[in-house]
Amino acid sequence: MSINPDDYSPTETLITFDRPIPLLRRPISSVEDDSLVLGFNDPQSWASAYKSCESSIIQQCEAGARIGCSVSASKKCAPPWWKTVIGGGVTKQDLIEREKCEEREMAECLEASKVTCRKFAEDKCWPAFRDAQVVVKNGGSDEKVKKCVSDLIAKICIGEKSIGGFELYKLEGSWSQIRSRIGFTIARGSDLLEEQL
Repeated sequence: MSINPDDYSPTETLITFDRPIPLLRRPISSVEDDSLVLGFNDPQSWASAYKSCESSIIQQCEAGARIGCSVSASKKCAPPWWKTVIGGGVTKQDLIEREKCEEREMAECLEASKVTCRKFAEDKCWPAFRDAQVVVKNGGSDEKVKKCVSDLIAKICIGEKSIGGFELYKLEGSWSQIRSRIGFTIARGSDLLEEQL
């Protein structure tokens, strides 16, 4: 039995895999304690992931709706069954009318499906992204910064000298000075909705 060297060539013997999809979130330190949680690197990555999720679901939903609308329009606009049974049958004029009817029905159905698909995408994406943690550089919103600082002050009041890299002396000064010294905090996705989307 002869051996064909082409059977053992790299193109025949190597299995190629798709490149790994980059992670949307990375481990970050939680505000509440020192544990690690998965979070988005910044508000922009959160917003683009949210929009990508919505866009993908809307695309799939509208593709399915097109099929459903096509079937529905065909049924609604079909000529009456008795026209095929009696003498003359379906005329050319009937076919022209059916075509116009199907176009009209399809347009109405697709327009209605856009609203439905948009709502469906929001219902599917928003719960997952609403509670996602997002790193907000330079303190983010006032409420999140105040919470971060109040947590630090509370921990300091019970005797710890250094909390998460913030020394006691760093909390001196006005509120705006304290806020400018905080490198980052963590916000929830729901806090970013109006800013980013």
